[in-house]
Amino acid sequence: LSRALSPQAAMTKLGQWLCGLVLLGSAWAALALAPPGLRLPAPFRQALLPLPVYLLVAFGCYSLATVGFRLATFNDCEDAAAELREHISAARADLARRGLRF
Repeated sequence: LSRALSPQAAMTKLGQWLCGLVLLGSAWAALALAPPGLRLPAPFRQALLPLPVYLLVAFGCYSLATVGFRLATFNDCEDAAAELREHISAARADLARRGLRF
């Protein structure tokens, strides 16, 4: 019961991603909006402004690479397929015994 109420157990993966996104977004906004006491050199500001677009493209590339890798390394389950074939043949035999034609 105490584990379910702890804040660490309540944090989902989505919550972790959102917290990280808010942290990075607020840091970017603080630098990009240039508060009065902070003056960044022009090359830094030019690299800072399109940074969210770069990060979005990088995240998309990472997502596509992850999905591609998982598809390429997907395991076949030969034992489960054989067991399923046995269940199907047993069900067909049972239905044929009851008078159903295929």
